[in-house]
Amino acid sequence: MGKTKVKKQSTFIDMTAMSDVTVLLLTFFMLTATFLPKEPVQVLTPASVSERKISENNVLTILVDTEGRVFLNLDDDNAKRSVLQLMGQDYGITFNEKQVRSFVEQTHIGVPMSRMAAFLDLPLSTQDDEIKKMGVPTDSTNNQLTRWVKHAREIGGDNLQIAIKSDQTTPYPEIDKVLKILVAMKENRYSLVTTLKKMPEGL
Repeated sequence: MGKTKVKKQSTFIDMTAMSDVTVLLLTFFMLTATFLPKEPVQVLTPASVSERKISENNVLTILVDTEGRVFLNLDDDNAKRSVLQLMGQDYGITFNEKQVRSFVEQTHIGVPMSRMAAFLDLPLSTQDDEIKKMGVPTDSTNNQLTRWVKHAREIGGDNLQIAIKSDQTTPYPEIDKVLKILVAMKENRYSLVTTLKKMPEGL
């Protein structure tokens, strides 16, 4: 009996539905993702096994770089406006609307108040380069960090969380200086930002 040859036919798979699902998932992730704020300096945080997450809202982040310079970040734009106005009152500085908008657009606070107005008049691209050279003063004769934290607490209320982020090579005395400032203000509750590492075996 002769063999019957079956004619091969190309298989057609409609990928339209899969493409639609892919686009929907991509859109969902883009809309729900929380983007990290641009930082004036890059830091490599130390590792720990703690899995406690910091709240995404009403957080004051204190960033300490390897040279001990301090930068602040408030995640709420309205809070940043209010805190800047209070700082202006403390130092007798009146900021115009353009300067206030520039302050809100700049993700981090890291300029001495004596130079703040001139700094905010610079283009945003120039600000990114200049802020790296400065930092919020923390010395005993000009401790502006205390005022920033105090006013952030006044605006953010009791729910404001404080987080400290530093590079793993930042000298401990620089971190200790910030901690002592917070303790002197009776700000004894804060979180340390770390990178998650695997739990050691046996624990």
